[in-house]
Amino acid sequence: MADAPSSGIVSSGIPTEVNPGGPNARPSRVQTPSPRPRRPEGAPTPPRPSPRSVGIPDVIPRERNEKASRVLNVAIAAIALVIALPVLILLAIAVKLTSRGPILYAQTRVGLDRRWRSTLALHERRLEDLGGQVFTIYKFRTMRMDAERGSGAVWAQENDPRVTRLGKYMRKLRLDEVPQFWNVLLGDMNIVGPRPERPSIVSRLREDIPGYQCRHRVKPGITGLAQINQNYDACIDDVRSKVDWDLRYISEQGIWIDLKILLRTMPSVLLKYRGW
Repeated sequence: MADAPSSGIVSSGIPTEVNPGGPNARPSRVQTPSPRPRRPEGAPTPPRPSPRSVGIPDVIPRERNEKASRVLNVAIAAIALVIALPVLILLAIAVKLTSRGPILYAQTRVGLDRRWRSTLALHERRLEDLGGQVFTIYKFRTMRMDAERGSGAVWAQENDPRVTRLGKYMRKLRLDEVPQFWNVLLGDMNIVGPRPERPSIVSRLREDIPGYQCRHRVKPGITGLAQINQNYDACIDDVRSKVDWDLRYISEQGIWIDLKILLRTMPSVLLKYRGW
């Protein structure tokens, strides 16, 4: 920005000896700026672009038949719960008998961001932007009751010492995730999609990883491209890689790719391949 002229100094473009109203008057080189238009009273203030949006990839979800996708998700979730009901009952009894605490583990997660489009952002009413609509996710409890007393919210590790003896085997077969089919029936999740995270983790990762917020433009899922193509997170670079897989899914989402991911999920779970 140029320094402001000091008092009493006139621009060299206008001779000082010329009378502005005389015959030797020259047109001034300094143009008076036109007044800014005033916004009508009561009109909403236009949103200002966020500095964080600079350089962030803008991933638009691929259009698909949402009604057909919803029917497919509800059908798969309902069939899975009915088939797994005897196993769920046995697991519930085993969890109760082997460790102190509740059978199910309920936790707040960040889901679909319904206001990511700029046209909807003008009607934003949320007092705090958590990245998406929060919901309660359900899992079988696999950790001790005091697992986060000293550490707070941290990522789960592959050989997490906080996990109970039964929880270790449940995690190997992903049996602790089965109650999330109930979240699919409620409409909070899909079978396939980016894995949901806790609000505190989302707040941290969307500051560190460009494009992380784009994950919330679709519903979260139980499994996804990241889970069948990558191992557990060991560092922030692993999280960036998983975000790349999630963004790829969002740009290619559809019923057929969902079915392909489902067919690859079961071998991944049973054979401990990649992220499962």
